[in-house]
Amino acid sequence: MKMGKDISNLEVAELLRAISASYQLKDPIKNKFRIIAYDRAADAIEHLSSEVKDLWDDGKLEDIPGVGPSIAENLGEIFKSGKSKHFEEILRDFPPAIFELIPLPKIGAKTAFKLVTELGVSSISDLEKKAKKGEIAKLEGFGEESQADILEGIKEYKNRENRMLLPYAEEIANEIITWMKKDKSVIKIDPLGSLRRRASTIGDIDISVASNNPISCLDHFCKYPNAKKIIEKGKRTASILLPNEVQVDLMVQSLQSYGSLLTHFTGSKHHNIALREYALKKGLSLSEYGIKDKGKLKKFSDEESFYKYLGLNFIPPELREDFGEIEASLEDKIPNLVKISDIKSDLHIHSDFDTETRLDLGESSMEEIVDKANRLNYEYIAFTEHNPSRREHTSKQIKDIIKRKKDVIDKLNYSYVNSVKGSIKKVFNSLEVDILQEGNLALDDNTLDLLDFALVSIHSSFKMPRNQMTKRIISALSHNKVKIFAHPTARKLNIREGVEIYWPEIFSFCKKYSKWIEISAEPMRLDLPDRLVKDAIKEGVLLTMGTDSHHKNFLDNMKHGLSVARRGWATKHDIVNTRGLNEFVKMIK
Repeated sequence: MKMGKDISNLEVAELLRAISASYQLKDPIKNKFRIIAYDRAADAIEHLSSEVKDLWDDGKLEDIPGVGPSIAENLGEIFKSGKSKHFEEILRDFPPAIFELIPLPKIGAKTAFKLVTELGVSSISDLEKKAKKGEIAKLEGFGEESQADILEGIKEYKNRENRMLLPYAEEIANEIITWMKKDKSVIKIDPLGSLRRRASTIGDIDISVASNNPISCLDHFCKYPNAKKIIEKGKRTASILLPNEVQVDLMVQSLQSYGSLLTHFTGSKHHNIALREYALKKGLSLSEYGIKDKGKLKKFSDEESFYKYLGLNFIPPELREDFGEIEASLEDKIPNLVKISDIKSDLHIHSDFDTETRLDLGESSMEEIVDKANRLNYEYIAFTEHNPSRREHTSKQIKDIIKRKKDVIDKLNYSYVNSVKGSIKKVFNSLEVDILQEGNLALDDNTLDLLDFALVSIHSSFKMPRNQMTKRIISALSHNKVKIFAHPTARKLNIREGVEIYWPEIFSFCKKYSKWIEISAEPMRLDLPDRLVKDAIKEGVLLTMGTDSHHKNFLDNMKHGLSVARRGWATKHDIVNTRGLNEFVKMIK
C-alpha cells in the first residue's frame, strides 16, 4: 500500500482499509473495534471534499468521523515523514496482493488470503485468468459455484461506476453552495440531477445558479479553496475537480429562465423525454431556456409556473423518474409526500449497552441517544441492539443479557426519560434478531418474550435461491414478537447486491399479518429501495423508518431514509413512525 507525504485521499482510504483487513486476518474478535474504526475512517476520508493532509496541517484530523487519536497520530506520521512505523509493522505480515483483491465483491480478507497464499494469485487480472482456467474451483473450499461468483464479482467491479453515496454528495454540494453564497451576484442556487432527485448514489455533482452576472459567479466558483484543478471555464458554465476526484459542474442562468433550467437539468432523462413528448402533443417545445409556443419563447423563473403552463401540477423532484408522475399530475393525483416534520420516532438504534459481551457495537450511551432524540423532537425511540452471538453464549447467558437490558430500559423510562422532561415519552426495548439459514430466529421464545417487539434481518447466507430465501423470511416474520423486517434486501451500496426475494409473497404476508417493512436510513443501505417502496405501498403494506444508528449523531441520517420514502411515493399515512406514541403502542400489541 502506498505511503508518502503526497498521499491522496483515495490512497489514504485504501491504506486504512488494508489495515482493517490485516486486523481481520490477525484476530477479528479481539480487533473488532479497531476494524470498525478503520473502516469508518476510510469511508469518511474517501468522500472528503478537502485534502486530508490540509486538515492535518490545521490540526483537525480528529474532526473526521471515525478518526480517533491513534489513527490521527499514524496519519500525521505519514504526512510528516512519508511513512508510519506502526502501519508498516501491521502490513508486513501479508502479501500486498491480498489488499488488491479485497475490494472485489464476494471476496473478503480470508478468501483473499487463501487465494494469494495457496493459489499464488498476484493481482485481479491474474485472479481472472486463473478463474477462467478453472484453477480456483480445484482449490479446497471453493468449487465451481465459488469460481463463478468470483468471475461475476470481477465483472461487476470493472463495470461499477464511481458513484458516491447520497450523504457524501450532499455534504460536498452544501459546502460549495455555502461558498457560492458569499458572492453577492448569486440570487438563487440549487443542486441538480440525481442529487436533487435524492437518488441513493450520485455521480458528478451539478449545481445551478440564478444570476445577472455570470462572470462574477464563475470566477468565484473557480476560486473554491478546495478545488484541485479547474477543468474548464466558459461564459455560463465551469467545472472543477475536487481532491476526491469528484467533478463539480456549475451552470449560470438569468433569473427569468431559472425555472426552465432547474426543470431541464433535474431530470431524470426518462422524465424529460416523457415531458417533452407530452409537450409536443400540445404543440410546445421545451428547453433549458423556457417553452416555445407558436415560435415565441416563454420564460419561467420557477418550476411551478413551468409545469402550470404545460397544464400540470408541480411534480416534486424525487418523483421525476417516468414512473407515472406525469399521468398522476394530469389526474391531480400527485401524493402529499411524507415530510421530515412528520417523523415522530426512530425504530432502529444501537446503543453501547453490554459491549463487553459484544451484544452490539454502538458507541453512544442510551442517555446520550435519548438527549439527541429529544433535540429531534421525537416522541419515542427503540433500542435494537443485535442479538448476542449463539456461538459465544449459552441460551441462559443470552436470556440473562436481554433481561438485564430490559431492566436498564425500565429504569431509563422511569427515571431519566421523566427527569429530562423532553419530547421523548417512551423508550422501547427491542432487538435486531438474525434470521438464520433455515428461517428460525437467533433467540428462543422465552427470551423474545422479554422484548416489546423485535426486528429481524439477514446477516448471512445471502446467495440462497429466491424461493428458499422467501420461505426463510416468512418463517422468521411469523413469530408473534416480530413486527419489522429490517434492511430487507440486505444490500450494501457499491459493495453488495441485495438478496433474491419473491416480493409479492412477502408483501401479501406482511399485509395479512400486520408486519412492517423497514426503510433503512443508513447511507450504505437505503433499503427498502424506492421502487420496492412504491410496490409495497400499492399492496397496502406499512413501512417503518430507522437509522440503524451506532452513534447518537447518526440519528440525523433519518432525512436520507425520508428521501427513499418520498421517491417511493410514500405519504404520512404509509409510514408507521408518523404515528403518535399512543397509536404506536396499540399497533405493536
